[in-house]
Amino acid sequence: MSEISSILHIDMDAFYASVAELDNPSLKGKAVVVGAGARGVVLSANYLARTFGIRAAMPVGRAKRLAPHAIFVAPEHHRYSEISERVMEIFHSFTPLVEPLSLDEAFLDVTGSLRLKGTPREIAIAIRAQVESQEGITCSVGIAPSKFIAKLASGRCKPNGILEIAPDRILEFLHPLPVSAIWGVGPKTAESLERLGLRTVKELADTPRSTLIRALGEASGASLYELAWGRDYRDVTPNEPEKSISAAQTFARDIDDPEILLQEFLRLTEKATARLRESGLFAKTISIKVRYADFTTINRSKTLPLAINTAHDTYEVVKGLYLALKIEGARLRLIGVALENFSEDAPEQMSFDERDKSWRHVQTALDKARNRFGGGSVHPARLIPPYEKLGGTSQGPERELE
Repeated sequence: MSEISSILHIDMDAFYASVAELDNPSLKGKAVVVGAGARGVVLSANYLARTFGIRAAMPVGRAKRLAPHAIFVAPEHHRYSEISERVMEIFHSFTPLVEPLSLDEAFLDVTGSLRLKGTPREIAIAIRAQVESQEGITCSVGIAPSKFIAKLASGRCKPNGILEIAPDRILEFLHPLPVSAIWGVGPKTAESLERLGLRTVKELADTPRSTLIRALGEASGASLYELAWGRDYRDVTPNEPEKSISAAQTFARDIDDPEILLQEFLRLTEKATARLRESGLFAKTISIKVRYADFTTINRSKTLPLAINTAHDTYEVVKGLYLALKIEGARLRLIGVALENFSEDAPEQMSFDERDKSWRHVQTALDKARNRFGGGSVHPARLIPPYEKLGGTSQGPERELE
């Protein structure tokens, strides 16, 4: 008989807001929201602010209407990364099997650590104590035999709690939950399930697998059926390679000038491809996102025969995707660029000239100049005058409230 796994899902409590309170103790006991600019979005909110209905990805303007007395602070991404790195080091001191999901949450497989470190609950208690004493912030821990149940458990013991779900209690814990608690059930899937009269996980589990597949498709129907019975066989995978690199811009005012939008697409492309090269990667799939003034959002992508990593080549694809939308004059509040489908090898192709290699050499020279003289030392001519005249906030990938 195989050994039952012991998986922890550790999630920092209101991480960004907690870091703000850590750096400015006068904020403690007050409603704190991380997000700045009337047209920015909420990145995080402490638990007091959440009682007023404030949630992640909500426009800052709306959050201010819900809680005008709340304190809004600008994000400090370097601080989040700094603290996250130290927290992950704590996790690694208990087990090498750590799978980060974001800066503030991770799965840990402690099955092999039990003999030396104690029971899963004792390990969770020790980790929480070390994080709080060393970093001054708290975290919540879900303990279960699988990643799916552990993550559900951590979400139901926040803030600053521990919830352990033993193997024989999985269905007792899982089945009363709403179907929206299951991974993969977004608003559209929830609507489809509600049309079938399925509101709880138990009702979902009691539905024939074939019925779910007919209603939701093979992959989604089969997956939800397995999860409804608590079956999740995925391993904790340390150091999983990055699957997507993106950069987005929310404007301080709606923009309808194609020249300005292309300028911004270039800046975002420069930012995203710089991260790509820092990771030693090349991307084959290039995507753009545009959000209209009414919040309607569309995405377009193109997959190339050969992977690329230079800003010049990537921008040519980005520009083509934007122009193909034929939305000249449309008012946009947000645009974004995403790179996916990575490889680590430089592409080689027989050609009559060396143009592709030349652009890579140019990009390498630019990167060296920026590393030596600073990130702002070299700009494409199109990015002058500086984009700050537009105002607005830069963003990485959008994320749910932790």
